[in-house]
Amino acid sequence: MTPTGWLTRDGLRLAVHDADGGGRPVIFQHGLCGDARQTAEAFPADARFRRVTLECRGHGQSEFDPAPSLDTSARDVATLAESLGAPLPVGGISMGAAIALRLAVTRPELVSHLILVRPAWDADGAPPNLAPNMEVGELLAAMPADVARDRFMASATAARLAQESLDNLASLMGFFTREPLRETATLLTSLSRQPLGLGTDDLAKITIPVLVCETAEDAIHPAALARSLTSKIPDARLVTLPPKGRGKPVHLAALHSAITHFLTET
Repeated sequence: MTPTGWLTRDGLRLAVHDADGGGRPVIFQHGLCGDARQTAEAFPADARFRRVTLECRGHGQSEFDPAPSLDTSARDVATLAESLGAPLPVGGISMGAAIALRLAVTRPELVSHLILVRPAWDADGAPPNLAPNMEVGELLAAMPADVARDRFMASATAARLAQESLDNLASLMGFFTREPLRETATLLTSLSRQPLGLGTDDLAKITIPVLVCETAEDAIHPAALARSLTSKIPDARLVTLPPKGRGKPVHLAALHSAITHFLTET
């Protein structure tokens, strides 16, 4: 996808993808090692809303930061939100959800609604559910990609995910061909071990409407984590989506419906 604009922070050019049109702008962020193609298919095609995605540092066509962090990404998105006329709805998928959540806590004046799709970070500590990402990143950093791929496929982690979540396994296998490989390794190992840097008290102070979307058969984005977040945020509502690994079109259709209903009814 071709960016519609650029945002420069800390000397790095970051790609902005603005769906344009007359609808209300909604910032919607991609997951770890994803890009705007992911958000384009996940966000509903509705003329009332205008999806805007900032590709995070080292993702898509944005320049790479050798020391990536969730906090820096939230600050990048804050700059984008200010340029669009905040407050406005902000959300994302997985890492994008974490960035949106951090923004809602650290810059609440910028966020009117919060959308957390398949969250992978809770408030406290480094997320143990992201250990498979770190495992792939460490293999990529230590050996050639084809050797790393074979090593991972022979691992206990791959065997477990083949039983629990084929969608997770497919995503992980895609990292072995994601270029540049060295940057992919850095993103996986650095971001997957980072805590969100928030506490339960921070979540309790969120007063805006919040949508949390969970799904089953997803070890990296466990439903228990989504439910934990929902229980800690006062005005959060939980929607269960069909498993992505059993049928992506059905999963996406349910997600589109959930987001549309949330943005029009709250």
